[in-house]
Amino acid sequence: MMEYTHSGLLEQAINAVVARQPKSVFFVACGGSLAYMYNQQYMLDVETDLPTAVINSNEFIHRNPKLLGENSLVITCSHSGDTPETVAATKFARERGALTVAYTHRADSPLWKSADFALHYDWGEGSDAYENRSGMALRFIFGFLNAFKPGSTYQHALDSVKNLGDIFDANITKFKDRADHFGKIHKRDSIIYTLGSGPIYGDAYSFTACLLQEMLWVHSNAIHSGEFFHGPFEITDFDVPFLLTKTYGQMRPLDERAHAFLEKYSERLTIIDAQEFDWGGIKEEVRQFFAAPIFGAVLRAYAEQLSFHRGHPLSVRRYMWRVEY
Repeated sequence: MMEYTHSGLLEQAINAVVARQPKSVFFVACGGSLAYMYNQQYMLDVETDLPTAVINSNEFIHRNPKLLGENSLVITCSHSGDTPETVAATKFARERGALTVAYTHRADSPLWKSADFALHYDWGEGSDAYENRSGMALRFIFGFLNAFKPGSTYQHALDSVKNLGDIFDANITKFKDRADHFGKIHKRDSIIYTLGSGPIYGDAYSFTACLLQEMLWVHSNAIHSGEFFHGPFEITDFDVPFLLTKTYGQMRPLDERAHAFLEKYSERLTIIDAQEFDWGGIKEEVRQFFAAPIFGAVLRAYAEQLSFHRGHPLSVRRYMWRVEY
C-alpha cells in the first residue's frame, strides 16, 4: 500500500487546481456519491463565477459537454473506487484534457488510478469525520477557495471542519428521540416523499434513493422545494407522509413556502430544521455550507430508526451486487 497523508493529498490537488486556473467545473458521480456533490457545487456557485454542473457519470460521457476540455476541472467520486461508469467518466475527462480529482475510500482502486489526483477518505466506526468524505470535501473546496481568495472566512471554515465529528454527534443525540418517533410512525408506510433545496437537495435525494428505496424498499421521490408547486403538490393529502429538510441560508424561503403548504394540507409532515442544529461554534456566514453534511448524519439516524422499527436491516439487497445489471 502506498504511503500518503490526507493533508498531503489535499495540498497536491489544491496546488494543481490553482496552477490550472479552471474555467469550468463538473461534478460527476452516481447514486449517493452524486448526491454528495450538490453541496460542493453550491459552494462554488455562491463563492465564485465558475460555471459548474452536477452530472451522472454515464450521462457525462454520452452528453459530452462542449465546455469540457483543458480548462475544466472534473471532480468524481466512488466510495468503492470501482463504479464502472465513474471510472470511465474520469478516463473520458482526462482524454479531453481536463484536470481530474477523485474522492474514494479505496486507495489503489481503478478510480484512484484513473484520476490525476485522488483524495482518499476514511470510513466506518471509529473514524474521524474530519478525515471522512464530508470532511475531505469541505477541506478540498474551502482549501482551493482560500488559495484563490485568501480570507478569514475560508480559514474559519477550514478550522471548523476539525469539529465536524463532535457536531455530528451532538446533532444525532439532539434528534435521537425524533428519529425514533419517525421510525415508529412510518414503520408500515409504503411511500414517503422527501423535500429539500439548494445544497440540501442532494441529501434529500440520497435519503430517497439510497436509504428509502435501495436499503429499505420504501417507495419515494425526492422533490425540490422550489419545484413542489409546479406539479408534485397535487399528491398532497392528509394521510400522505412527507419529510421536509429546511436548510440554513439563502435557499430557506423555498423550504418555508413548502412547509406552510404541507402544514396546512398534510397531517403526516416531518420537519428537520437546520435552525435547530447544534452548530458547534460555526459562524453564521458559512453555516449554509456545513448544513448538508450535518443533514447527512441526522438523516442516517432517521433511516436507522426506520430500519429498526420495520425489522428490515439497511444491509439487505435484492439486486445490487447480487445479479448482473
